[in-house]
Amino acid sequence: MAADDLVQTRGSGPAGLHKIRKFLRLVMIEHSVFALPFAYIAALTAMWTQTRSVHWVQLALITVAMVSARTVAMSANRILDRNFDALNPRTARRELVTGELSVRTAEVGTLVALVIFLSSAAALSWLCLALSPIAVALLVLYSYGKRFTDFPQALLALAQFIAPVGAWLAVTDHVSAAAVALGLAVGTWIGGFDLIYSCQDAEIDRQIGSRSFPARFGIPAALRTSTVVHIGTVAAFVWFGAAADLGWLWWTGVGLTAAVLVYEHAIVRANDLSRVNRAFFTANGVIGIGLFGFALADLLVHGLSR
Repeated sequence: MAADDLVQTRGSGPAGLHKIRKFLRLVMIEHSVFALPFAYIAALTAMWTQTRSVHWVQLALITVAMVSARTVAMSANRILDRNFDALNPRTARRELVTGELSVRTAEVGTLVALVIFLSSAAALSWLCLALSPIAVALLVLYSYGKRFTDFPQALLALAQFIAPVGAWLAVTDHVSAAAVALGLAVGTWIGGFDLIYSCQDAEIDRQIGSRSFPARFGIPAALRTSTVVHIGTVAAFVWFGAAADLGWLWWTGVGLTAAVLVYEHAIVRANDLSRVNRAFFTANGVIGIGLFGFALADLLVHGLSR
């Protein structure tokens, strides 16, 4: 049955294309923009430290691995959380809740993404393949977090930590202080803004039994904690720049990132969450793409060649 669904989902006909579009919307494929730029920063910096040149095949494989791993995580989250989503007005229109997309199709999509991830990891190196089950386990663990802990954002931060570390590892076959620093920066950044985003559901989470930091400790505490976490994010970006010996363009990007984070926290208040989406999508999109641009420019100025 799964094989038949796979053929139908990947088919070239209108029904197959419709399922693919629905699945991509389910996993919000466009949100890869948040973590993917930092995998590129890690990979390109590692290439710069080793050969001063871009390894295009490796970069392409890292892209495939990143997007497919995130797809596994998001689709697993949507499948596992569909009953919670049905009880929350904000998420009740998601495809698995409304029936626009069947659970079976989502499961097949998850399986396809998993196969692609494992294949790309194997193509990168035997070490990446050996460690890939750990990455998958951490990515899926977040989906279970709201069932057993008030700190699911910490699990999300841990899952996001592996993206830049994995990209560095794919290039060098070892983990460095710079990779750990960038992993901490990305993990705390995404975990911190998820604290803000989850404030929207604090009350409904209490009602339906979905655990989260805002539901347990309140929205003001969540926003204060997010501020502290994002201070740590900036510190980790500083650590990365120092460990990788980057130049003034990187430091300019870090300064602007800090300014955007200040703006993000300024527009969200405990008694006014109406601008959460602006903070979540716009501000964080600017951080991801903008900091990658400054990092790339810095590496090019300091000798990275195509």
